[in-house]
Amino acid sequence: MLMKKMGNKVHKNSKNYHFIVIMELEIFCERGKIMSGIPNIGLNEQNKIILEKVQHRGLPTRKIIQRIMLITFGAALMAVGLEIFLVPNHVIDGGIVGISIMLSYLTGWKLGLFIFLLNIPFFYIGYKQIGKTFALSTLYGIIILSIGTTLLHPVPAFTQDILLATVFGGIVLGIGVGMVIRYGGSLDGTEILAILFNKKLPFSVGEIIMFFNLFILGSAGFVFSWDRAMYSLIAYFVAYKTIDITVTGLDESKSVWIISDHSKEIGEAIMNRLGRGVTYINGEGAYSGDHKKVIFCVINRLEEAKLKEIVTENDENAFLAVADIAEVRGGRFKKRDIH
Repeated sequence: MLMKKMGNKVHKNSKNYHFIVIMELEIFCERGKIMSGIPNIGLNEQNKIILEKVQHRGLPTRKIIQRIMLITFGAALMAVGLEIFLVPNHVIDGGIVGISIMLSYLTGWKLGLFIFLLNIPFFYIGYKQIGKTFALSTLYGIIILSIGTTLLHPVPAFTQDILLATVFGGIVLGIGVGMVIRYGGSLDGTEILAILFNKKLPFSVGEIIMFFNLFILGSAGFVFSWDRAMYSLIAYFVAYKTIDITVTGLDESKSVWIISDHSKEIGEAIMNRLGRGVTYINGEGAYSGDHKKVIFCVINRLEEAKLKEIVTENDENAFLAVADIAEVRGGRFKKRDIH
């Protein structure tokens, strides 16, 4: 009966053959394991329970502990960047934190209280839009950030030099926010709000975030002074770039695609002279119809000049495309010794 159902589905849409076979067999086997002790439950309900089990796999304990520790450290760093550098010098950050800094200045209430209260609506939105793990990680990070800013508020600023406070405050804040983002959370609801508005407005998430932050940073000119608003813009830019570095890492990797009539020679030279593995992919030119081997490999930025030299030596007319990669995992990316 099972194979008959699969046969009918494959006949109707042969492109989904592998997916249907795997899913049918998984559901068939899992139903026997999971549902044997639950009588009188419909087929749709069984499939729903099985798919939920597949989709919501729990993290290993070690990973959970690692995530908690690094989110704690990241939120604490952001608290240091705010209370030790930026806030005492009337320099703000963008997003909900920036609004919280201005409200705290105007009312005299604790900064941590506003950070927590203003982010409450975004926990639910984050849960619905991104997922439970993200929402819980964000909630935990916001709690640590709120407590950290409250505890550090009496501590005097490290420097009264406004430029030093702006630059180093942005760096410390950016490292903290980047660590939290890298390990699955967020410390500001602006990004979540932008994702929600993106579905109803003809703008990208990045454009919506930029509009929010320009409005918030501009408001600092009315609350503090216009020179503080300009310093706030500098701090925001420094923090933004630091977040990128923290999330993606300093060891930037690059993907390389090479199309050449001498693919074998180029591939062997890359393996022998760079110590990198290569993958050959069979390709066909859409216009010429020629069949060629396409070389794919991953290198770091220090090896790019050497790779271009290797390609040019073997084939000056080779097609070469190089692109940045945010992260590389698995496979055999580790470089082997070449001497």
